[in-house]
Amino acid sequence: MKLYIGNLASDVTEAKLRELVTAFGNPESVHVVTDRDSGASRGFGFVEMSDAEANAAIAGLNGKEVSGKALVVNEARPKVERGGGGRGGGR
Repeated sequence: MKLYIGNLASDVTEAKLRELVTAFGNPESVHVVTDRDSGASRGFGFVEMSDAEANAAIAGLNGKEVSGKALVVNEARPKVERGGGGRGGGR
């Protein structure tokens, strides 16, 4: 199961996030989303774990305060394809 973990403080790294979720099981992957230009955290990330471990992580981490911010933890929704980009300007 893929988890969305939001409201991360800017000082939360992938290593720190891995440490947080390891209390509930062995994460298959951990990713903190960063800004493409600055490299700074965008305040959210994703963790993949087995279903039972993921449910335990949701129960144990949702609302937990980390670095002064209450985490938002739930099952990640599938990525929605967004159209567009490119040069839209008309004449």
